[in-house]
Amino acid sequence: MQHCLPRYLSIIGFFGLCFAGHAAAAQGNGPGVRGARAAGLSNASVALSGEVWSMGNNVAGLGEMQRPTVGFYAENRYFSAALNVGALAVALPLGHESGATAPTDGSAAPQAVVPAARTWARHGVVGFEAQRFGGTLYNETRVGAGYGYRFGQISLGARVDMLQVSIEGLGSRRVVLGTLGGQIEVLPNRLTFGASLYNLSQTKLASYQDERVPTVLKAGLAYRPSSQVVLLVETEKDVERAANFKAGLEYRPVPVLAARLGLATLTEQASAGIGVAAGAFQIDYAAAFQQALGFSQHLSVSKSWGR
Repeated sequence: MQHCLPRYLSIIGFFGLCFAGHAAAAQGNGPGVRGARAAGLSNASVALSGEVWSMGNNVAGLGEMQRPTVGFYAENRYFSAALNVGALAVALPLGHESGATAPTDGSAAPQAVVPAARTWARHGVVGFEAQRFGGTLYNETRVGAGYGYRFGQISLGARVDMLQVSIEGLGSRRVVLGTLGGQIEVLPNRLTFGASLYNLSQTKLASYQDERVPTVLKAGLAYRPSSQVVLLVETEKDVERAANFKAGLEYRPVPVLAARLGLATLTEQASAGIGVAAGAFQIDYAAAFQQALGFSQHLSVSKSWGR
């Protein structure tokens, strides 16, 4: 495939220009969006925790999961089949231990019943994910495994991915990359800081022009003034691009229903979404609008089981 790399990179550039518009880039081997909850918040999700989509948003957030959970996520960008995303994620807590006795405020994954006490997995949480982006001409396939562990007010996590990039007629390349994440409750049940570093090794995708998988640093805060409201701010910085500033608001009139709004500066995108808890199922939908490109739609469904 090496002799075809100039054409390979030209096609990558074509996708970036046609479908990204300004800075609203396509998947581009980056961390992407996981779950319609994050999408409704314009992906201001690095400080969120306790849901199966923490596997991609900030692997440290897995440490707060209480029950085994499986989730499916689908995304369509700008009504183009070539920009579809599909992901399947599984999270498995390894034992349980009671934490602080203060009631939770619903800042973790939306649940039909708010637990009476903060709990997390005694031996941490392992997660697995399979994801695919693109169509027949260009696509990315990702398989990852992660681990999150919480101790006290701190959560840490790590993830390893196998990423395959394929272009019709030119073949494919596979690389391995790693991600680290961390979260700390600065003010218990009120203020959480989260940070994540994607592709910490700056993995090379091709030798031609030293083409590498993007290295992306995210850092943000989640503030909960009450049990019904979560305010989020986040900065995302690709080492080769300008910073993207994001803000989100989640409001819960009742524990089983959530409404969300989000804004992102670099992508010039606004988003809104809704979440509904139905027993062991959590269903989330979000729509995002970018002025130059139009609408994107996001849907995720997850199911938890066990005690």
